[in-house]
Amino acid sequence: MNYVVITGTSRGLGASLAKLFLEQGFHVVGVARNENKALVQIAQEQGVTYHHYTCHLDDTEQVDKVFSIIANQLFNQQTSIVYFIHNAGTVNPIDTIDKHIPEAINKHVHVNLIAPMIGSSIFLMAANKTEIPLINVYVTSGAAERSVYGWGAYSATKAGLNRYASTVALEQKELGTPHKAIIFDPSIMDTDMQKEIRSSSESSFQDVEQFKAYKRENNLRSTDKVAQVLVDQLSNSSTIENGKYYSVKNLLS
Repeated sequence: MNYVVITGTSRGLGASLAKLFLEQGFHVVGVARNENKALVQIAQEQGVTYHHYTCHLDDTEQVDKVFSIIANQLFNQQTSIVYFIHNAGTVNPIDTIDKHIPEAINKHVHVNLIAPMIGSSIFLMAANKTEIPLINVYVTSGAAERSVYGWGAYSATKAGLNRYASTVALEQKELGTPHKAIIFDPSIMDTDMQKEIRSSSESSFQDVEQFKAYKRENNLRSTDKVAQVLVDQLSNSSTIENGKYYSVKNLLS
């Protein structure tokens, strides 16, 4: 059986990915603060399974516990391959760095960087014990490659995630395992995160008017369209290039 583990399945890209994978006949495990009950119905209609695990990704103990439970269940003789899509993320705090408070920084770094690192470690350990192929997919942002006024935390954690993903890929190649890691850049999408960005003040985020224009001029891709691009790339595990940076802009051009 083929399994896909996705964080942030309650809405946005995570929900779209889960729906499309279920429709493709994959068994899906969703990790989010809230359960997406529509996915349970889709799984039943497709004759596959959807399991939800409630987890606050800013809580290290919860992340360790939940991902350990999932890994122990999936890496067994009935599993052919496991995809782990590290999708959940937050852009907050949106403000200049002198306005950041410790609590906001702590939550941000845990969600965007620490949770994927813990999850990757747990899954790779389980995968290496069973030799079941594991494909780690890290959802990034163009902000990882450039400094953005008001996005100090977001740019930093996404840059860190990119380097971490590249290291996972390097290590697995050198170790000669069947495991792979890739980076996926979905670019700008019509999501709740975009709403949060557009609600920022210009003093906190200088590019806010540009993001309002994206919405006004209908330049935001739907999450279903972006999710389909990634699902297509992952449909054949043998063609996935370990360590590659996949950009939706290039794949749709």
